[in-house]
Amino acid sequence: MTSLLRADRELGVAPAFERRAARAQTLSRESATARQPLEFAAGLYRAQQSMATAIQATAAAGGLVGRLDADLDGFSAATEILLRFVADHAPPALSEMARHSAGDALRDRLCGWWDGGGSGRDDYLARAILRPYAEVQRALALPSGRGPTVGGACVFCGGLPWIAWRAASGSSEGAQRFLGCALCGGEWSVGRIRCPSCAEERPDKLASFQSDRHPTVRIETCASCRAYVKSIDLTIDARAIPEVDDLLSLSMDLWAAEEGYVRIEPGLAGL
Repeated sequence: MTSLLRADRELGVAPAFERRAARAQTLSRESATARQPLEFAAGLYRAQQSMATAIQATAAAGGLVGRLDADLDGFSAATEILLRFVADHAPPALSEMARHSAGDALRDRLCGWWDGGGSGRDDYLARAILRPYAEVQRALALPSGRGPTVGGACVFCGGLPWIAWRAASGSSEGAQRFLGCALCGGEWSVGRIRCPSCAEERPDKLASFQSDRHPTVRIETCASCRAYVKSIDLTIDARAIPEVDDLLSLSMDLWAAEEGYVRIEPGLAGL
């Protein structure tokens, strides 16, 4: 199976955002329970697509060096599109945050989040704004200059995995397990019996849970660190885009939280 990352590379960064937006829009028409988060995701992806287009134009003109404090001025105007969308369509707390994000305060916040290796749990809006920048960096093989990184994080940008998936490997060993970066959109393979957060490998500590309502979805937990990652089975439905299809099964995230598990990195719904 062609990897999701390879498919996005073939499309290009901005079209990859549109591919995600289209998937979210399609699913929103099919799911009454997840319609609202899916519609928000579709709009957010399109705002990120506009940002990616602006950042790529800056790069084409030789104005991207791969260091956020130097690059930010080149696409700061494009962030207004995303901020306006979030202000108009996000839940109240996030909407209010977007309305009051501007100028030097926003610049300092973004640079601080980037340099400090922040996650979406710390600042959902910073991650959303900087994702197009990180994806363009990865596409152009520019150094991210981001840190500090932690074990189990993306080797390119230090972002944490927000989704996992299983895909056919073409071998007799069954499906291969991948993790997807919440920041640059990168992917990497990881052993099927291994916690992405603390590297626990004892099978008795690594339970997974499923629901009859969502047969392609699995909550993969770790009893040692109490972290979990949600996994989508692409061997059952290859049309899925894991980070988007994640929104169809938010009830499983609520269940995991009730059981005392914490998602390694929140998804698009902030869960």
